[in-house]
Amino acid sequence: MMRELEIAKSELQKKGYLDLPVDVRLDLFAEIERLKKEKNAIVLAHYYQEPDIQDVADYIGDSLGLSQQAAKTDADIIVFAGVHFMAETAKILSPQKKVLLPDLKAGCSLADSAPPDLFRKFKEKHPDHLVISYINCSAGIKALSDIICTSSNAEKIIESVPKDQPIIFAPDRNLGAYLAKKTGRDMLLWNGACMVHEIFSLEKITKLKIRHPKAKVIAHPECEAAVLEIADYIGSTTGLLKFSQKDDAQEYIVVTETGILHQMQKENPGKTFIPAPPNNACACNDCPHMKLNTLEKLYLCMEYEEPEITMNEQLRIAAKKPIERMLEISAQYGL
Repeated sequence: MMRELEIAKSELQKKGYLDLPVDVRLDLFAEIERLKKEKNAIVLAHYYQEPDIQDVADYIGDSLGLSQQAAKTDADIIVFAGVHFMAETAKILSPQKKVLLPDLKAGCSLADSAPPDLFRKFKEKHPDHLVISYINCSAGIKALSDIICTSSNAEKIIESVPKDQPIIFAPDRNLGAYLAKKTGRDMLLWNGACMVHEIFSLEKITKLKIRHPKAKVIAHPECEAAVLEIADYIGSTTGLLKFSQKDDAQEYIVVTETGILHQMQKENPGKTFIPAPPNNACACNDCPHMKLNTLEKLYLCMEYEEPEITMNEQLRIAAKKPIERMLEISAQYGL
């Protein structure tokens, strides 16, 4: 086994995860619980993770909640079942802790749409603008930002900025356009987008609505404007979940990544949740990056404490300032 482990570690950067066999007789839920206790580890999972990972997590949430948990946990090890920028955010906020990610290749199409070197040049052309960046971005973009936001707190953060202050909003153009409409602010938008939220088909959702006339359409603000126009409710992932709990409808067409349906069904066993269809035949309303994490990879990364997120200290300090600003503003508004 030692030889296999050495080979797996040597291939870690290439493969992104520890490629080791897992005994099929192992109760992975029990093993993960054991490792949590032994190593004083906490498992943070995003709503878009597969159901098994959500069920074994200590905390499930959206980007804002996960950031808040990462900042305040007293665990020695943070195991982040999410994508790379999320684990990076945990490391930025808790540098003294070991941060693990089951698969380093779990990236983000939205984060990738804003390369820091190009964004720096864009920012330099507008020196009078304050930069508000959506948390779904790399540490490099965070370091170039003044304030970070999530879909839960973005509206309040924009409103906290003086009305005469010009704003660059990055990297999501759809979320930026939605927020500009909501707040009445004329923001300069970086041209980035999330592959999952961009691919929902307005035509197919409309047809689905005809087949389910009592169903409410609930959508994430990363979706395109035409889709948001037909939504009965627009909100962050947590916002969508809370709305489905409080609202009295029995059927919902859910326009975001399908991972959230697991929590919606657990919280509302009598209700029906229909995933919104993409504009082609593939399962593109599943995020391929989020779904790279599996229960087996989660177990292996906890057992061997690899892959670990590391970061240049200068970059970490620069990226931390706008996140702390976000957490301060969120606290002021009770978010």
